[in-house]
Amino acid sequence: MAKEGRNIIDEQVVVGEEKGFVRLATLNRPRQLNVISSEVVLKLAEYLETWEKDDKTKLILIKGAGRAFSAGGDLKMFYDGRESRDSCLEVVYRMYWLCYHIHTYKKTQVSLVNGISMGGGASLMVPMKFSVVTEKTVFATPEASIGFHTDCGFSYIHSRLPGHLGEFLALTGARLNGKELVAIGMATHFVPSAKLADLEERLVGLDSGEMDVVRSTVEEFSEKVDLDKDSILNKQTIIDECFSKESVKQIIQAFEAEGSKEGNEWITPVIKGLKRSSPTGLKITIRSIREGRKQTLGDCLKKEFRITVNILRSTISPDVYEGIRALTIEKDNSPKWSPATLDEVAEEKINLVFEPLEGDLELHIPETEENRWGGKYET
Repeated sequence: MAKEGRNIIDEQVVVGEEKGFVRLATLNRPRQLNVISSEVVLKLAEYLETWEKDDKTKLILIKGAGRAFSAGGDLKMFYDGRESRDSCLEVVYRMYWLCYHIHTYKKTQVSLVNGISMGGGASLMVPMKFSVVTEKTVFATPEASIGFHTDCGFSYIHSRLPGHLGEFLALTGARLNGKELVAIGMATHFVPSAKLADLEERLVGLDSGEMDVVRSTVEEFSEKVDLDKDSILNKQTIIDECFSKESVKQIIQAFEAEGSKEGNEWITPVIKGLKRSSPTGLKITIRSIREGRKQTLGDCLKKEFRITVNILRSTISPDVYEGIRALTIEKDNSPKWSPATLDEVAEEKINLVFEPLEGDLELHIPETEENRWGGKYET
């Protein structure tokens, strides 16, 4: 019987548990690095909606099984649906609603992130009232490199990071560790992985979801953050100088000039990555991030939904499918972009990706400024 029980749990993409006044959701596809499939979106949304309405629920915990929190969206799902341009529309719509729900959730949530947290997967971490990271946490938003864009609310989040760090992270897909995430406010606490199980046990034992109570509990296990000497966050002056340029082409040129200077060897691999990325993806991404600075959370999500639908429809380029093919299907890491260069990607074409969708396809979420973590990133 015990073995049968384990098999049932193994088949659940998200395991929901009720422990006293605490509800625990575990992303449970460890062999797939807990990527977000349509089933994951549906189940997680179901749990969160149910628990938010449950008077007995005071605190929500979210974590990932295995060595990842979540590696992001299920790229194969999109690739398999490429012949039917709207085959993934429902799951995309539900994912954006889930993002909005997490941002504006009424009850206290804590994410326990002890591994990879990338792309859409990070949207289950960053907006939480408390996001706990460890020395094993790895964050990135690498979507532009495969012909996609920085989505799931990150045009809002990145655009509110210090200086032009948001453009840097979105365009380069650069990785941040747990300490760096805390330093810039994308996570709230750094807890060594060896203490994470004890923290979870303490949180599960709480009979309160009060912010101050949860905060003090987490702080008992957390450590002060000191950045490593070679942290990318110590390069902010160079990043701001280069990534404030008007266009992607100008950014690359300025970055190359800085990379030629002694002591800036770290720039060389970043430049190589930029030049390997989809030109269309890069141009869409930088515009979305910069528009995000003047947009509300709701505006950003509606815009990102439009972009996502138009990219999946190959409205101006099939790059996203070529990027997925090269990265995860055939794994040759040699994508053939169309158009192939930044100069060939016309601004008139980029405009089309941002246009409103036809009929009733727009993302409909409440018109409200309420955002329960909105001040978290303000500089």
